[in-house]
Amino acid sequence: MSGNKRGLILQERDRSLFGELSVMRVVDRDQAMRVAGFQSVTRANSRLLALTRAAFLRRFFLGTVGGARKALYALSSKSAELIAVPYRGPRRASDQTLATDFFVTHQLQINEIYCRVKLEPIPVAGAQFLRWTAFHEPLVKGSALIPDGYAEVMTPEKNLACFLEVDLGNESRAVWRKKVEAYLQYAVSGVFAKEFHGTQFRTLVAAHSERRLQSLRLATAEITEKIFWFTTLDAIAKDGLWAPIWLRPTGDTRQALL
Repeated sequence: MSGNKRGLILQERDRSLFGELSVMRVVDRDQAMRVAGFQSVTRANSRLLALTRAAFLRRFFLGTVGGARKALYALSSKSAELIAVPYRGPRRASDQTLATDFFVTHQLQINEIYCRVKLEPIPVAGAQFLRWTAFHEPLVKGSALIPDGYAEVMTPEKNLACFLEVDLGNESRAVWRKKVEAYLQYAVSGVFAKEFHGTQFRTLVAAHSERRLQSLRLATAEITEKIFWFTTLDAIAKDGLWAPIWLRPTGDTRQALL
């Protein structure tokens, strides 16, 4: 443990939270509790407030339905320096209340999937989470393709390697088609094997609605039947990431990832 000029004694759990924030960029209280292992809402609220007051966290708020506010937390320059990571994350004023913020909403949904991949039991004997990668630059120089994340899970039979796309419905059909083509080009380029030491990957697409899912599937099927797996954010929240909730570009059978 270590201290600071305001008298706060940093705990290993705090450092763990800072490390998670370097990946997740911004979290709400519930996500902070899950990745840092808080067992009590009261204790989580107290610790997050103490870390904010000691300038280890930046806090701002997102307006919700009914006029309530949700507190959000991100690394500060102080905590980023402490754990030797780049100072990234949303640049929002401390204690600012945001009516809407697409980046934050999108990132929180990415984080939900990250938490499920990393923390939830995998229903295959011997399976384990290996790694998650967050991207700040395109996969290939000169490309515009920046996935929302990359996960690897190991099972006794095979390794599951997946890029993630969380779709909130803001991209046009033309933009999506270009993204599909970019993933296909990446798949045959040989770069994946070089960078990630694997032979194959999937692209998991979590859409904000069933209607959007079907639209993305149709657009994808015009180009390829490979690589892509589709579901909705609601299905993940209801049934879990590992349930048979996934559709391929063609066909009506919902499958499990493993």
